Amino acid sequence: MIDLNLLRENPDLFKRACASKNSSVDIDRLVFLDSERRRVQQELDGVNAERKEAGKNRDVEKGRELKDRAAVLEAETAKIEEEFRPLVLSVPNLPSSDTPVGKDDSENVVLRQWGTKRDFGFAPKDHMALGEGLGIIDTEKATEVSGTRFAYLKGDLVLMQYALQQLAFSVVTHEGTLKTIIERAGLSVPSTPFVPVAPPLMIRPDVFLKMARLEPKDERYYLPADDLFLIGSAEHTLGPIHMGETLKESQLPARYVAFTPAFRREAGSYGKDTKGILRLHQFDKVEMESFTAPEAGLAEQDLFVAIQEHLMQALGIPYQVVMTCTGDQGDPDARHLDIESWMPGQDKYRETHSSDYMTDYQTRRLGTKVKRADGSSQFVHTNDATAFAVGRTMIAILENYQEADGSIRVPEALIPLMGKDVMHKTVS
Repeated sequence: MIDLNLLRENPDLFKRACASKNSSVDIDRLVFLDSERRRVQQELDGVNAERKEAGKNRDVEKGRELKDRAAVLEAETAKIEEEFRPLVLSVPNLPSSDTPVGKDDSENVVLRQWGTKRDFGFAPKDHMALGEGLGIIDTEKATEVSGTRFAYLKGDLVLMQYALQQLAFSVVTHEGTLKTIIERAGLSVPSTPFVPVAPPLMIRPDVFLKMARLEPKDERYYLPADDLFLIGSAEHTLGPIHMGETLKESQLPARYVAFTPAFRREAGSYGKDTKGILRLHQFDKVEMESFTAPEAGLAEQDLFVAIQEHLMQALGIPYQVVMTCTGDQGDPDARHLDIESWMPGQDKYRETHSSDYMTDYQTRRLGTKVKRADGSSQFVHTNDATAFAVGRTMIAILENYQEADGSIRVPEALIPLMGKDVMHKTVS
């Protein structure tokens, strides 16, 4: 949620943000409703004070009149609030000063690239041809069992899935490794390790709304009998882990990591990436989340991106870091970066990682604060980021490490975790 004081002082700032994020929120109407809300509340406070005084003086007649007036004002407040609350919750976060202004992903900006694209000496196959050839991906049977955009993963690919999870956890939970990453990136942030968490896979609608991740609802799987949604990513239930709490400065940064399934209906992607495992309804992710003091939030995102780059370099996958423009950002994001990995079977870079800096947009809604040394309190800032979108990372590995005979070499960092250096055909 936005800072209402800032809205009152500078509504044009939010008008520009809405325009750049392709949002149609009526800021003028919101400012009016905010003014009316405060006016009515001020009058109601005055009436209640008079009622209290009338009660002391045993003035029954005046007390009755004031009670009726209070009821009218309370009804007026409720009517204003009914329009005000959904409107204020739909205002997007202000983009950071270095976020490029643009209408969609065609105006995103590549910040840097790493790695050398491999010269195969043969025509590289895409991950689905490789996976089917090795018997490690089966979407045909999964479609019979569960419908389209589901898959059975088998054999060595499952070993790789859990190896990637172990690799990510070994990095982010190890203070010495984090220190090395911080030094190499030239950052000035603490090397506080991430705490592993196994979070809930379902979330209440009101908490989802506070996370500003409920929309678009047609992307979410809803369980009406229980009034719960399945999460679309682990940060959906990691973000509220300190909901309604005031943390001490000594507790910050509070960093968490989780490995969970994620569920998305992919309602807006009909006809896109229907072949293979790039865009499934159910997939696995290793996700990072952190809570920091406001002044540390931006550097924390830089750390998250540095961790992502460290992991991709460990796998030897060529990639590029991309700053998304305003039109390609989510509403809660102030600053959003992606890592796009080279997919030789598709002859293009594809997104495998994202990193979102939300400032205090979520924590204002969640009520998560920090008590400062001077006794004051502030809303903390949040970051979330992908350590590994496991399916997409495995696609990158299959396509970059394929051999002419259809076998797949295992990246060096995963060999001790998988117990093998080559992926062979699975017999089932």
